[in-house]
Amino acid sequence: MASASLLKTSPVLDKSEWVKGHTLRQPSTSVVRCHPVAPSGLTVHASSYADELVKTAKAIASPGRGILAMDESNATCGKRLASIGLENTEANRQAYRTLLVSAPGLGQYISGAILFEETLYQTTIDGKKMVDVLVEQNIVPGIKVDKGLVPLAGSNNESWCQGLDGLAPRSAAYYQQGARFAKWRTVVSIPNGPTELAVKEAAWGLARYAVISQDNGLVPIVEPEILLDGDHGIDRTFEVAKKVWAEVFFYLAQNNVMFQGILLKPSMVTPGAECKDRATPQQVADYTLSLLRQRIPPAVPGIMFLSGGQSEVEATLNLNAMNQAPNPWHVSFSYARALQNTCLKKWGGRPENVKDAQEALLIRAKANSLAQLGKYTGEGESEEAKQGMFVKGYVY
Repeated sequence: MASASLLKTSPVLDKSEWVKGHTLRQPSTSVVRCHPVAPSGLTVHASSYADELVKTAKAIASPGRGILAMDESNATCGKRLASIGLENTEANRQAYRTLLVSAPGLGQYISGAILFEETLYQTTIDGKKMVDVLVEQNIVPGIKVDKGLVPLAGSNNESWCQGLDGLAPRSAAYYQQGARFAKWRTVVSIPNGPTELAVKEAAWGLARYAVISQDNGLVPIVEPEILLDGDHGIDRTFEVAKKVWAEVFFYLAQNNVMFQGILLKPSMVTPGAECKDRATPQQVADYTLSLLRQRIPPAVPGIMFLSGGQSEVEATLNLNAMNQAPNPWHVSFSYARALQNTCLKKWGGRPENVKDAQEALLIRAKANSLAQLGKYTGEGESEEAKQGMFVKGYVY
């Protein structure tokens, strides 16, 4: 293995303001709720950070910009480093993260960066706080707060996301360190069902995380990822996504989450990765926008799509297709591999390659910026950028 060196006084929102734009799902007679709340018992909640949350969400959902997801756990980061022959050491992780956050002009295309806890408290190889470097680039620092996926007892080999215990004090500490938004990722598997138990667990966990984050000044990114695994068609993905998002917004409302102060990070509606019938960018856009119109209130400021193993070019083309006409929300990106893949390979752990690697990152960031504006053409893309990145059974 080689080695590389390299204001907390905002007024609480009025009830009429909070309810504006919310659409609560009508109760079903065939479903028994685990946490029933009578309509008369609904109280509107907004943390003392309400105005700041709205301001932060709008800043991230700004025209022509999206999110750089660089919150890989140390173990996952180690897999990325191993792919270029580097050891998984803190020094190597620091060198790579320094490369990312210090890319010149990155803030022109990136409005927020999701960090792993180590990175939030880390300095660059030049001794500057990572958070400060991001702020200087006009990029809002964010933080991954979940504790990962574990098996869900009673399900069909499905999982649930842990991390609610101690989340409030951790979130308060992250805010003090400079984070202004948070991310919690849970997943739904179509080949394994999904079972009603798994969907409800995902939705309830996301809702609890969201309200705790808002109480501590962090804009929550709500991310129930519908995994690409499977050979199902796009219609099956669409039906599952409708069910999942109905549950998510039911429980967000039940937990009195302020919709104007959240961001969503959904999967695009695509066929399963092993489906023989592939979808065009226009088909992906049509299905995905139809889902959003049926399930997402216009009060939500931004929809920041995950790439989920699509190739760099595929993720950008699909985003571009969704922005060919005005949408009620800012429709943008929150990509990890679809921004970093070529960049990482260009770097290769060699200090003399940093400039070329940063240029590769900026090329992808600019391409997705254009896609957010509906102006991406796909011309001049490298073959590397067209390579798919789906990994069956991928563990994040």
